[in-house]
Amino acid sequence: MNKIKIGVIREYKNPPDFRVPLPPAYCKQLINKFPQIDLVVEKSPNRCFKDEDYETEGIKLVEDVSDRDILIGVKEVPKERLLENKIYFFFSHTHKKQIYNRELLQTFLKKNIRMVDYECLRYENGKRVIGFGRFAGIVGAHNGLQAYGMRTSKFALPPAYVMKDFKQIKEYYKRVSFPNFKTIITGEGKVALGSLETMRATGIKEVSPNEYLKNNFNEAVFTHLRYADFYERKTDEGFDREEFKKYPELYCCPFEKYYTSTDLFINGIYWSNKNPVYFTAEEMKQENFRISVIADVTCDIAKPNAKVPTSSIPSTLDASVIKNPVFGYNKGTGKMDYPYQSNTVDMMTIDNLPNELARDASQDFGKNMVELIIPELIKPEASNIIAGATLTRNGKLTNEYAYLQDFVDGF
Repeated sequence: MNKIKIGVIREYKNPPDFRVPLPPAYCKQLINKFPQIDLVVEKSPNRCFKDEDYETEGIKLVEDVSDRDILIGVKEVPKERLLENKIYFFFSHTHKKQIYNRELLQTFLKKNIRMVDYECLRYENGKRVIGFGRFAGIVGAHNGLQAYGMRTSKFALPPAYVMKDFKQIKEYYKRVSFPNFKTIITGEGKVALGSLETMRATGIKEVSPNEYLKNNFNEAVFTHLRYADFYERKTDEGFDREEFKKYPELYCCPFEKYYTSTDLFINGIYWSNKNPVYFTAEEMKQENFRISVIADVTCDIAKPNAKVPTSSIPSTLDASVIKNPVFGYNKGTGKMDYPYQSNTVDMMTIDNLPNELARDASQDFGKNMVELIIPELIKPEASNIIAGATLTRNGKLTNEYAYLQDFVDGF
């Protein structure tokens, strides 16, 4: 039997990412489950699981992974470290024509790399197969609450990264007395579901969107908004999901009813620049704009002078970092400022949130790798799931991603 040589690679991106695609226990499980796999792990000083943890499970550690056929990581591999003629699995952040990774995509082609992007691994119905979305949502909601506590000085929460795991965070919530404030969560995928996990763990009361808008409360409440709750057809205020997907220009976003009655906004929805925005920078200047803290888990960066909106939220001017998670958006100037001022909306926009609970997030991801992705990878016949996520192969863009050619060419 010809062995399939797989290597778990070290994360080289800076700032360091502590997550792993396969924790030690799942490496061992994978080897036991699939004897045709020859697995090694590249040594690393930065992982949430130490090299010794892998050795304890009997996993071979190496300095050099150049003999591997398939290399799996988490974040983008620096272009100078990409090995020619290999199959790579990681989040490349290229399929949406992200300018900052144009050279990375060009390098896939130059080095004859078959690039399989986790973000593009989807079932036939379009649903994502794997990702860190759940823990992005869990941490994003926690950080939003923490920022609101900082702004109001009415309660305090520790940063997620100083806690052992989500279980410890949930225990901490039991000791917190939350004041009267209102929160909305947007989204229908794993990010939103993760945020809902956090909010439900706090004990804060959950209400329907209708109750949220119509009732007065003397306690903290939150509600969950789906597309149909804040998008409506321009002609008759109706909503049709399939029509919205195909023709979002037929819809508007009457979000004023929410931003006039909300304190904390946790945004976890997938957004396309063809979709209407939630609100504009001008609307944020109005006296009735009540939202004071936004946890933008989606973190699409807004470019104020762009001809077409690049973000659903105009105040998401940059991604914040774990050790400095919040910046202020000055409503008057439309620019970044110090947070927690009377004229700012405080923005939590960390773009690698699962890194704060790296062990939990890695366990979740590793389980899905072993159960959902590796079986597809070793199928004797071609896997449609893997093929559909393959951006480049044989030095060319695959047919599904041919739309990236002008991006590769620099246009």
